[in-house]
Amino acid sequence: MSKYLIPLTFALVLSASALELPNVLGSPPAKSKEDWIKIQRPKTLELFKNHVYGRAPLGKPTTLSFKVIEEDPKAMDGAATLRIIQISYSGPGGESGFKLITFIPNKATKPAPGYLLICNRGPENIDPTRKKKDDFWPAESIVARGYVAATFLNSELSTDKDLNFNNGAHKAFDNYHGERPGDAWATIAAWAWGASRALDYFQTDPAIDASKFAVVGHPRGGKTALWAGATDERFALTISNNSGCTGAALARRKTGERVARINKSFPHWFCGNYQNCDGKQNELPIDQHQLVALMAPRAVYVASASKDDWADPEGEFLAAAYAGPVYELFGLKGLETMEMPTPNQPIQLGHIGYHLRTGKHDLSQYDWEQYLNFGDKHLKN
Repeated sequence: MSKYLIPLTFALVLSASALELPNVLGSPPAKSKEDWIKIQRPKTLELFKNHVYGRAPLGKPTTLSFKVIEEDPKAMDGAATLRIIQISYSGPGGESGFKLITFIPNKATKPAPGYLLICNRGPENIDPTRKKKDDFWPAESIVARGYVAATFLNSELSTDKDLNFNNGAHKAFDNYHGERPGDAWATIAAWAWGASRALDYFQTDPAIDASKFAVVGHPRGGKTALWAGATDERFALTISNNSGCTGAALARRKTGERVARINKSFPHWFCGNYQNCDGKQNELPIDQHQLVALMAPRAVYVASASKDDWADPEGEFLAAAYAGPVYELFGLKGLETMEMPTPNQPIQLGHIGYHLRTGKHDLSQYDWEQYLNFGDKHLKN
């Protein structure tokens, strides 16, 4: 067996057979945090860009602008100030943009930390008037805990059905002059790019502490949150909810949704090179525990649901557990266990958090309560 592979066995026998995963510390393994920061983290990030998510053509565009288009200082019965910001940008393909909804707690005595939800559902789930409320985004609960509640619709960055990448950020910046490269950014990467542009805005608002912001997402939004946290180290906390295949779940387990299936169902989510990996998960030089590890030394939280077999809860847990050695390089604790917890028994002692919620595939009030509890430890110090 190669010294760069880790044999996996589990206390609860989550898998009957042992897996072999690429060493989370890289090849050759990082022996110090300096090794990780200067050598292995950049190498690991580059592997994910090349094989899975693609590379964005640019970071913060010079044409980026912000405009408050709606403001209510007495929103939520006076508990918050609502600001809706139009974030605009332009590129070779024209102009585009998206709306960012923010509720800032009025009781805050200093710039407030916050949670940015990447919304993959319809606008009714993030209604800024709060006439319609949904556990998917419990903005009132977030504000009551002293946090900014922020969100945007991912479809305004790139629609979820555009196989030609001819709208939003793709239309503005794709300038390939012919065949699309195999490592060109796709839809997940465009959504993650949008999360970073929201963070650019937060840095301009004196009421917001942009250095203490979490990025949150559910299924495809969870995949996006992980990629946003990996590519933008300004996010202090990354939260993946039921993200499954090519999110937090280990591809090599081949349990639940698999690479070939996700590429067939959603060929626009990942870069063209990923299409070559159908049924060949074991040949990839990376797996999802390495994606989770890219958040180090920042905090990261992975969550599953007991009835969400399609997302492979065991695979999500194991990815979080096997990211631990990278955190140890920084003198920080990960999950500190290889034993998957029983439902509704969250693990939140270190810089990696995890819980298995009772129930189906969803983002619920219980999930948010755990994320806010974890945030109290990592965003308010």
